[in-house]
Amino acid sequence: MASRSTAPEKRPGFFSQIRSLYTFTHSEFRWLPWALAGALVLGIAIGVGIGFLIPPLQLWSIILWGVSGILLGILFAMILLTRLSTRVMYKKLDGMPGATGHVLSTGLGRRWVTSDMPVGVNPRTQDAVYRAVGRGGVVIIGEGARGRLTRLVSDERKKVSRVASGVNVEVIYVGHEEGAVPISQLAKTIKALPKTVDRATLAAVVKRIDSVSQSVTSLPIPKGVDPMRARAQRPR
Repeated sequence: MASRSTAPEKRPGFFSQIRSLYTFTHSEFRWLPWALAGALVLGIAIGVGIGFLIPPLQLWSIILWGVSGILLGILFAMILLTRLSTRVMYKKLDGMPGATGHVLSTGLGRRWVTSDMPVGVNPRTQDAVYRAVGRGGVVIIGEGARGRLTRLVSDERKKVSRVASGVNVEVIYVGHEEGAVPISQLAKTIKALPKTVDRATLAAVVKRIDSVSQSVTSLPIPKGVDPMRARAQRPR
């Protein structure tokens, strides 16, 4: 019987991640090379321009500021690449089952307690309900057709109200219908909720809600979205 390797999985290197990020973004924006080149040229122009403006005017000063401009241009290009890749990511996630869970688990940070698994789901239609708990209260997020989500949202709201009486409960529907929130704005919308729960109360609420939550690991909803297909890797 062959022994199982205990060596840690080798993570992709920095340049490998950059290449993956570029390929991912270029698939949607064919003009990406020109945009990145423009960002680099802009940085170099700023650096050289500063070299000419700062007295005394000397060649070595222009060269040094030109090198700084190259670094600035690379920074501009990386910022541009990251923002464009984020737009592509949300475009690919839009309408995909499980996309809400993916955004909740990766986009809210440590101040919110959530999961990429739904807390309620309709196995036939794959309409799902997710939950996030934070200083803004309890947020119930519906993914799917709003009309079919009524019962799932109502059941989750009643369950939360029983164990977290007095805590603000918000309901958000993900989609493009009137009153719904696009997937690209979901994390931002949740983070913008006013803080109505103090830290001590939040810890107690999370504990009580977890105690009544039921496992949904057998539900036919993907646990997450393949990051190589829907989410661009961010350089480390």
